[in-house]
Amino acid sequence: MATRITNHKLSGSSKTWMKEHLDDPYVQRAWKDGYRSRASYKLLEIQDKDKLIKPGMHILDLGAAPGGWCQVAGRLIGDRGRVVATDILPMDALPDVTFVQGDFREQNVLDEILSALDGQPVDLVICDMAPNMSGNNAVDQPRAMYLCELALDMAVRVLKPGGAFVVKVFLGEGYEAYRAQIREHFPVLKARKPDASRARSREVYLVATGFKP
Repeated sequence: MATRITNHKLSGSSKTWMKEHLDDPYVQRAWKDGYRSRASYKLLEIQDKDKLIKPGMHILDLGAAPGGWCQVAGRLIGDRGRVVATDILPMDALPDVTFVQGDFREQNVLDEILSALDGQPVDLVICDMAPNMSGNNAVDQPRAMYLCELALDMAVRVLKPGGAFVVKVFLGEGYEAYRAQIREHFPVLKARKPDASRARSREVYLVATGFKP
């Protein structure tokens, strides 16, 4: 259901953000192409460069809602593949995507995710998670890096040897140390800044391949 937002209920900064959002070419493209978010094009650009997703793969999507990355992954893996997605937020169902709602730090949620994967290791873990931003970098950056560390821990737990990991990271304190953590498990590490990422955003995507347990 579409939500009507009336200008008189928005602050000046909210009006500016809303206008920028609605005018964003990637937002308009997402509506036209049937994607749930502009973030879909970030994964599509990474896929175009790195060719990570192949038919028949098993993929785990962390922080999946509203489902933009799931849609891309599901379309690329075909009928023989599997996507398991999880988020603390609800997500509307997608064809051929198994969704587990909850915090994967909790044992019962983790067990449900592993059950959905049939206890099998996965080929790829993708993560577009981010905290709710306060605008205070001293608060936001540690929160963002904590989520990245959780994602890496999960990837190390569920990936098969040779598997890959894609994660959103924000440039700032902890970034280089996090890269070093990834290199302990992945011999190849690249940083990507898709065109669909807003130029002013500090976000980059780390693409790690060749997982070594």
